[in-house]
Amino acid sequence: QVQLVESGGGLVQPGGSLRLSCAVSGSIFVINTMGWYRQAAGKQRELVATMTSGGSTNYADSVKGRFNISRDNAKNTVYLQMNSLKPEDSAVYYCNIDERRLLFGRWYGRDYWGQGTQVTVSS
Repeated sequence: QVQLVESGGGLVQPGGSLRLSCAVSGSIFVINTMGWYRQAAGKQRELVATMTSGGSTNYADSVKGRFNISRDNAKNTVYLQMNSLKPEDSAVYYCNIDERRLLFGRWYGRDYWGQGTQVTVSS
């Protein structure tokens, strides 16, 4: 059983910072991409940032220059440092991993999601 546990969300004033963490536990083979998505009330879930096992990153245009994704492969943990937060960043933030598993000589991929952590940016 694979579990993703997020932490670090909360209420912050505009211009403030938060750091989200997502720890992965359970029977993990190889984690390829780790990332963060968010879903605001009444909107679809959207990509925030991802990082591959090789260190390549991808950011939504709306967070470039303000957010930074990092990962600790030894701890199977991914982080999201969020600076200069804006009210429009308010959402439930979800951690996601793309796990790869070798079975009978073939690689298979599977996505796992965390339960989400609320981020509210408001004065």
